[in-house]
Amino acid sequence: MAMDRAFVGRSFPFDEPYDVGRESIRQFASAIGDDNSMYVDRVAARAAGHPDVVAPPTFLIAVVARAQDRVMFDPALGLDFSRVVHLDQRFVHHRPVVAGDVLHSTVHVDSIKVLAGNDVIAVRTEVTDAAGAAVATAHGTLVSRAAA
Repeated sequence: MAMDRAFVGRSFPFDEPYDVGRESIRQFASAIGDDNSMYVDRVAARAAGHPDVVAPPTFLIAVVARAQDRVMFDPALGLDFSRVVHLDQRFVHHRPVVAGDVLHSTVHVDSIKVLAGNDVIAVRTEVTDAAGAAVATAHGTLVSRAAA
């Protein structure tokens, strides 16, 4: 079943804000093996000019994945997740994420194409803070391989 191209151009605000916790940042940094002191030590983060510990750049995957999953697993989209491979994931950071942030996500479906018989979907997720200021833009592309 091909994906529904009517999703292109649509936006999907995610209604559950993500509360960024100090321990979540520390655990993420540990999981990726990054021992940057600003990720675990509030004093070091403050010395660098941040109000609290800073999240590693890829921490935002925890934020955007929840929002993107709601769109990707929408049965109306028609994405066969059993055939999906991740083609691309990029972040454009507008400011650092710090403990205490409350982040909101809106997923935009930028394109759905068929390339060599494979369905390709590109999404962009805009992440904002509690005041509505831009925090980051996440770009992701998934390929649903054609049936053999």
